[in-house]
Amino acid sequence: MSKISRRHFLGFGAGAAGLAACATPSGSNTQLTDSRAPYNGAVSFDHGVASGDPLSDRVIVWSRVTPADEDTQSPIPVTVRICTDPSMSILAAEAQLDTSAARDFTLKADMEGLKPDTEYFYQFTAHTTAGDVTSPVARTRTAAASGKPPVKFAVVSCSNFPFGYFNVYDAISQRGDLDAVIHLGDYIYEYGVDGYGGQTGQEIGRNHEPPMEIVTLGDYRMRHAQYKADPMLQAAHAVAPWICTWDDHESANNSYRTGAENHQPETEGNWSDRKQAAIQAYLEWMPVRDPQAGRTSGGIYRAFDFGETASVFCLESRLTGRSDEIAWGAELAGTAPDAIPAKAREVMARVGDDSRTMLGRVQEDWLSQGLQSSVKKGKAWQVLANQVIMAKVSPPNLMETLTDEQKAAQSGYVAQMIPFSQLGLPFNLDAWDGFPAARERLYGSAAASGARLVTLTGDTHTSWANTLHDASGSLRGVEFGCTSVTSPGLGAYVQDVPDLGDQFAAANADVDWYKVDGHGYTLVTLTGDEVTSEYIEVSGILDPSYTTQSVASFRTSRTDEGMTALERA
Repeated sequence: MSKISRRHFLGFGAGAAGLAACATPSGSNTQLTDSRAPYNGAVSFDHGVASGDPLSDRVIVWSRVTPADEDTQSPIPVTVRICTDPSMSILAAEAQLDTSAARDFTLKADMEGLKPDTEYFYQFTAHTTAGDVTSPVARTRTAAASGKPPVKFAVVSCSNFPFGYFNVYDAISQRGDLDAVIHLGDYIYEYGVDGYGGQTGQEIGRNHEPPMEIVTLGDYRMRHAQYKADPMLQAAHAVAPWICTWDDHESANNSYRTGAENHQPETEGNWSDRKQAAIQAYLEWMPVRDPQAGRTSGGIYRAFDFGETASVFCLESRLTGRSDEIAWGAELAGTAPDAIPAKAREVMARVGDDSRTMLGRVQEDWLSQGLQSSVKKGKAWQVLANQVIMAKVSPPNLMETLTDEQKAAQSGYVAQMIPFSQLGLPFNLDAWDGFPAARERLYGSAAASGARLVTLTGDTHTSWANTLHDASGSLRGVEFGCTSVTSPGLGAYVQDVPDLGDQFAAANADVDWYKVDGHGYTLVTLTGDEVTSEYIEVSGILDPSYTTQSVASFRTSRTDEGMTALERA
């Protein structure tokens, strides 16, 4: 990689994404003629630049122009250039875009005509009557079209702004070896200053904007703008293309197709309206391709090939096909202790209903066909960019594994988990454990195609290394669960149980390793023969100074029959 300082990347700030912002691309090295009238006003780039969704011949580039007059109704003409050198002198492609208040002044272009497996640099220029205003320069790269080159991803999730500084993003920005950053969701959080993370935000001066829980399109736009203004996040976007999908907090906690745990229609209006507002803001502000024609607005599931090394299937498991929530808290509320076992059996019968879907049948069929195609084309690995834990996980019998002192020290939902753990049932029904029939259908598709599944997972704010088995006990793949950027994991709520992760691993055949605390990212490296995961953590998030350390590594290898169970690397 050409050496570019972080200061050069960050420049003076830049901006957000837009709904397919009227791009006129050129794949030649001849500059486009621009006859557009310049904007009569002051502008700046305050939210960084970003790229995403890399293919072998194109990549999405993104930014936002911030007009000094936010009420302006005039369009702002912008040119984006992509070059092979950081000085921006060797042009590879160019596009002319216009943005306005209709898309919150965001910009997004699919830059075509690029070479495979190539490093590029890009920059936006806004044209005003006072002269051109330029964004920072950032790095991106295209995917390989053939061969089996090593592929390296930084995998992240769960970046709640008030809970701490984005030191994890800053650590990623120091790397020059990434093919992509994969963000598995909870890029923003919907809560107000009195919600989840609000107390810590007050203590360290990182309060959410707007201060209330976000519900409307304007609210979601403002929250995205706040996150994108963070310099550490801008720096991470500037070093590599991102492959992003949402989880629940980009809309509302524990969301599903027809509602969410954190949506109250009587005070927050129609769920469909809120969902559409969240989707529109996400598509405006993120470097992702808009859904293909014929899909719903939330159908952002899509696939990427990195030569013959891997196919990456980026899933959407919240807003288009997920069945209604079943949650133990609501199901067992008011149930007498002696009636809980019978009630739990009734709940699990509903959980196991064949009609329940995580992805929806349309996406299930798309994934099944994609796995078959990937294997037939000789791709070594089939990677799922997946939001929630796929492994079968039940808590250990904490009534037996904890001492009396440890039991007495617990409170909140951890205290509730202790008697529940005697049932030997999955505790987190918001994960694939709440959709076992859908999980078996996915495993069946993988088996039928001969796929070697590598599942990347976020959501839990903790680190996992899992070997996945179907209902018959056959190995179906591996799972690397990344911890959070800032959001607290189980370890933040459990008192004085230092071996809790080991207890979970001992109690579950799918779980090889579980770490209940820490913040960081997972570095996943794929070659034609093996996949390794390295779990890298930062020393803290309550101030912007930190160090990094590698806390564990795991490996799976390709075999003629499939792949091996995980082992320590």
